[in-house]
Amino acid sequence: MKLLSEKATCNSHGQDSSYFLGWQEYEKNPYDEIQNPKGIIQMGLAENQLSFDLLESWLAQNPDAAGLKRNGESIFRELALFQDYHGLPAFKNAMTKFMSEIRGNKVSFDSNKLVLTAGATSANETLMFCLADQGDAFLIPTPYYPGFDRDLKWRTGAEIVPIHCTSSNGFRITETALEKAYLEAKKRNLRVKGVIVTNPSNPLGTTLSRNELELLLTFIDAKGIHLISDEIYSGTVFNSPGFVSVMEVLIEKNYMKTEVWERVHIVYSLSKDLGLPGFRIGAIYSNDDMVVSAATKMSSFGLVSSQTQYLLSCMLSDKKFTKKYIPKNQKRLKKRHVMLVKGLKNAGINCLESNAGLFCWVDMRHLLSSNTFDAEMDLWKKIVYDVGLNISPGSSCHCTEPGWFRACFANMSEDALNLAMRRIKAFVESTITNTINQTSHQNHQTSHKKKSFSKWVFRLSFNDRQRER
Repeated sequence: MKLLSEKATCNSHGQDSSYFLGWQEYEKNPYDEIQNPKGIIQMGLAENQLSFDLLESWLAQNPDAAGLKRNGESIFRELALFQDYHGLPAFKNAMTKFMSEIRGNKVSFDSNKLVLTAGATSANETLMFCLADQGDAFLIPTPYYPGFDRDLKWRTGAEIVPIHCTSSNGFRITETALEKAYLEAKKRNLRVKGVIVTNPSNPLGTTLSRNELELLLTFIDAKGIHLISDEIYSGTVFNSPGFVSVMEVLIEKNYMKTEVWERVHIVYSLSKDLGLPGFRIGAIYSNDDMVVSAATKMSSFGLVSSQTQYLLSCMLSDKKFTKKYIPKNQKRLKKRHVMLVKGLKNAGINCLESNAGLFCWVDMRHLLSSNTFDAEMDLWKKIVYDVGLNISPGSSCHCTEPGWFRACFANMSEDALNLAMRRIKAFVESTITNTINQTSHQNHQTSHKKKSFSKWVFRLSFNDRQRER
């Protein structure tokens, strides 16, 4: 008799990806400046730890919010009791206004169309349950966030078909790539239900252009499918071009009174912009009333605590705070991004030009022993075990070209990042030296063989002449 379900015993969670395996190796030997200075530095985790002081300062200045009080009176009991899974109205209002503020108030959001979830992971999976049946497919541009293989597929049974993007145009989405992915899904007898994009991109650290967003909207209009825009990094844009939300383009292109308006859905979270992944605050925004209704019902399986909602409704409603926080955080991200790019360049490594996110898309193709994913994995293992840096190989992000890696820069101190750069520089220099030595040795062997061959030919020729005499 089978005691466990197929879901419990299947191996489709994606936990065996090198993306997650790198985390495991880090946890076995984590870097610590005092306790373990030779340990592995975690550069595979997209966390924003650069602005905790701003958050902590606000908490110190607003003890009522942190102490679960209103006008000096405790509301602990009120928050401890059961709350409707629609969420606290004050928090939903504050959340939608914060989302607008991040987008430069170019668009506004209706709190009645917002569904709260326990993080963006829950939001993406909930949308899968709302939009797709088991075996239906979503198209996703590569490279994409490795966790999508878990978040979108594991429990829902949905399928992912990659939209193959390449370095030749900076991994931008093209009409040709979209059509090829759509046809590939059809060949596999999969019903395509939509396209999912991350904007800004994880792992590229780039924002989608207006042209790409218009292309996507034209595509889903023609195919009669959905578009999910995961915009959890929207507040991390630190360089031009600025962030353009799909909602902004929908309005500009007059899609409001069309079916497309209801087939575009936004995922958001406070995990990246505020650096609060442990608070588990995510959201779905949709113009489709049925999606909002269904997602709200499903949210009962992953609610955000009332205490968390109350605290953050106070914080996000403080416009003096948010007005200061957003640009300061972006300025700090820009500074740290410059540190990483400069450090890698000093080591002879380039990055894709980027303007957002908590990471860089790093080009290490010149360090591969061959242009294969096996060589990429060999290089990754050396970087993890020998260099002591956990970065994510491009293959874990479904990149079609070997040799690209994602390196995070906002989850560590400046000292740790500088140490990481010194380590990678030393590694590259030793790799180049070894390559030169091997090449020199091979050339010496080849030269020796040529000389020996020449001597043999000379002796053979001399002996032949002696015989002729």
